[in-house]
Amino acid sequence: MSIYKNQTSVTEFILLGLTDNPILQILLFVFFLLVYIITLLANTGIIVLTWLDIHLQTPMYFFLSHLSFVDICYSSATTPKNLQILLGEKKSISFSGCALQLYFFIGFGASEGFLLVVMAFDRYVAICNPLLYSVIMNRKVCIQLLIAVYLVSFVISFIHTICTFRLSFCESNVINHFFCDIPPLLLLSCSDTSVNEVVSFIIIGFNCIISLLTILISYIYIISTILRIRSAEGRHKTFSTCASHFTAVLIFFVTVLFMNLQPPSSYSLDQEKAISVFYTMVIPMLNPLIYSLKNKEVKAAMNKILRLNFAI
Repeated sequence: MSIYKNQTSVTEFILLGLTDNPILQILLFVFFLLVYIITLLANTGIIVLTWLDIHLQTPMYFFLSHLSFVDICYSSATTPKNLQILLGEKKSISFSGCALQLYFFIGFGASEGFLLVVMAFDRYVAICNPLLYSVIMNRKVCIQLLIAVYLVSFVISFIHTICTFRLSFCESNVINHFFCDIPPLLLLSCSDTSVNEVVSFIIIGFNCIISLLTILISYIYIISTILRIRSAEGRHKTFSTCASHFTAVLIFFVTVLFMNLQPPSSYSLDQEKAISVFYTMVIPMLNPLIYSLKNKEVKAAMNKILRLNFAI
């Protein structure tokens, strides 16, 4: 267990959570529980719809179903523990539990970003090369892209987790956060964390820049193709297939960039906790709602399923 060789005395961590105000804890518990239930139901609904409706069994909705799966896992990596520490007496998490939470949190978070990139490429092929779409985005390619997304994401997560938990935690085990994240863990360490900070900045910065450039280039081609469509109705219909994805991209990457690429001098744990609530709980709830409200095919499939249920 070489991962623990420099860890000397800490066997568990104490999570302070978001607040120590009892009334506020109850209010936050109710709010987060409601958000989590909506997240589970909405994302499960998207997955079920893509399985049941033949019109949604395309590459676009194949990736959307996995985005919903990732959102469920991403939210579940942190929310249940947050709910426990809000009302439960036990606010601790074991050393290995903390490492696992960080591993899955980063792994599924990275998967979400890469899935949004793959979905942008899918829209580029569908709109800019419609005659070759079924050839380029065949089932084998879709599965290979999906495997690459998960493989790269969890390799990145493994690197972050190993780098973080090879540090020594010998002075305090109190984490000023509601889950195990890299910044508050680095603040606890009595080792030199400069290498960790550089590694985190390079990996996160590189991945965000490459991902955003890929999405940006895809959308430049998509928009130029849409503008060449003569029919206003055709332009609107084509653009509507991208609107939900573009909205999800903006929300996710703006939050990630703001959180991870701000100067160290402006870093604040209280600020990070507030933003973390948004990207660990709110974004996984928003994604299925965005695709449900802005996508006509998803709404049509949902209405069809509801009509069948009421008819029965």
